[in-house]
Amino acid sequence: METVEIGSRGDFALWTIQRAQEIVTSEGAAFAMAARDMNEEELAQTAAALGKAISEAMMEVFDGLMSD
Repeated sequence: METVEIGSRGDFALWTIQRAQEIVTSEGAAFAMAARDMNEEELAQTAAALGKAISEAMMEVFDGLMSD
């Protein structure tokens, strides 16, 4: 993962939007497919993967703040 320097609220807002787009692109499609197919087991697995990706992004932010 590349390092991003955040120097303002605007930079942070842009970074969060980009990260959210990455997460939705990588995890959201599988979640939507499972919902469309009404596959409860797959829906649970893909929801967990989406939640994990969001949690990891939040930890990434925390770790970046702690390195200062």
